[in-house]
Amino acid sequence: MMAFKNKKILIIIGGGIAAYKSLDLIRLLKKNEVEVKTILTKSGKEFVTPLSLSTLTKSKTFENIFDSGSEVEIDHIALSRWADIILVMPTTANFMSKLSIGKAEDLATTVLLAADKDILLVPAMNVRMWLHKATQSNLKILQDFGYLFMGPERGEMACGEFGEGKMSSPRQIFAYLKSYFDKRNIVKEKNFKALVTAGPTREYIDPIRYFSNESSGKQGYEIAIALNKLGIKTTLITGPSKLPSPKGIKVKKIISADDMLSEVKKTLPVDLAVCAAAVTDYKPAERSKNKIKKDKLNFKSINFIKNNDILDFLSKNNRNRPQVVAGFSAETNSVIKNSKLKMKNKNCDLIFANDVSKKEIGFNSDFNKVSVIDQKGNIKIIQKNKKSFIANKIAQILLDKLIDDRNIN
Repeated sequence: MMAFKNKKILIIIGGGIAAYKSLDLIRLLKKNEVEVKTILTKSGKEFVTPLSLSTLTKSKTFENIFDSGSEVEIDHIALSRWADIILVMPTTANFMSKLSIGKAEDLATTVLLAADKDILLVPAMNVRMWLHKATQSNLKILQDFGYLFMGPERGEMACGEFGEGKMSSPRQIFAYLKSYFDKRNIVKEKNFKALVTAGPTREYIDPIRYFSNESSGKQGYEIAIALNKLGIKTTLITGPSKLPSPKGIKVKKIISADDMLSEVKKTLPVDLAVCAAAVTDYKPAERSKNKIKKDKLNFKSINFIKNNDILDFLSKNNRNRPQVVAGFSAETNSVIKNSKLKMKNKNCDLIFANDVSKKEIGFNSDFNKVSVIDQKGNIKIIQKNKKSFIANKIAQILLDKLIDDRNIN
C-alpha cells in the first residue's frame, strides 16, 4: 500500500485493558510493510508482554530509559527522530495528566517531550474519567501543544458502563494513519503552495496619522504555521504586527492595502489563498506629505476612497485564481447572515466567520471561535479554543478541500 511505503511508526503502549489491541494494530501495520518499534510502559506491561510485541514487530521492545544495552544511541532522542509519527495507545487519564505538565519520568514521557514529529494520542478510560473537568482541561492543553487526538468512541467499556471513553479500534486507527500518510504523500508530490494574509493595514493621512484597526495578526500567523507544518510551502503577507516572524515561512511585511495587494500578485500562482488580514476598507484620496497642523486638521474635509478588495481579486478577477480561496468574515452582528452574503459576493470557496464584538475571542485575544461556511451553505462550528488549535483545524479543512474538494460536513 503506497500510503505506508517506507514509513516508520513508534507505538507507546499505555496501561489499560485496551492495550491488547496494540497487537492487532501492529499486525495490520506489518502486513502493509510498515516498520514498527514499541515502547512498553510499566503499567502497559501488566496487560501485554515484551515478548508478544517483539515477536510481532521483529524488533526490540524498549522499556527503560537507562538501558545498558544501548551503548551509543540515546534512546529517547534516537527513537523520536527515527519515527515518522508517534502513537500512544491506550492514552490513559494519568498519562494525559503527565503530558499536560511536561513530566518526563520514564522512557515514554521523555521520548514525547523530546519528539520533533506528530504525536497521536488514542484515549481510553471510563466515561466519567473522560468527562471529568481535569481530563477535559488536560485535553485542551494538549491540543494547544499540538498533540493529535483520535477518539474516544462511544460504546460499552470493560468496566461495564456505556458512553464516551472506549478506545478506537485497530482498524479505525489504521485508517487514520493511512489517511495521514496519504495526505502528506500528496502534498509532497504536488508541491502545494499557499499564501496567507494577516494583521491590519494602515492608511496614512500624513506621515504621523493613519487609519487602521485592532487586528493583531495572531490567527493568520497561526494558520500559516499550521499549513507549513502540513508540508505546504507557505508565504505569509502581514501588515504591521508585534508578532515574531514564524520560522521556516517566507514573510513579506507590508503597510497599506495597496502594498498587500501588490505582494499578493507577486506571490501568485499558488494553490491555496487564505485572506485572514483585516484590511482597512477605505483610504484617504490624498496623503499629505507633511504633518497636518492641528488647527488645519478637519476630518470632514478628508475624502475617502475604497481600497481594492483582495479577497474579491483572488476569487474572481485574476487569471491565476488559486484552486482554493478562503476568507475571514469579522462581524459584530448577524455573523452567519453577513458571512454568507460575503461568500456569495466574493465567490470564494470557504468563509471563516468570527464575532469580533466579543473581547474573549476578538482581535487581540489568544482565543477564537469560528464558523466555517462552504459554498453549499454547510456550516461547521469550531468551538472556542486557542487560536493555534483553531488554526490546526482550519488547516486540515483547507487541505481536505485542496486534495479532493471535500465538503466541510
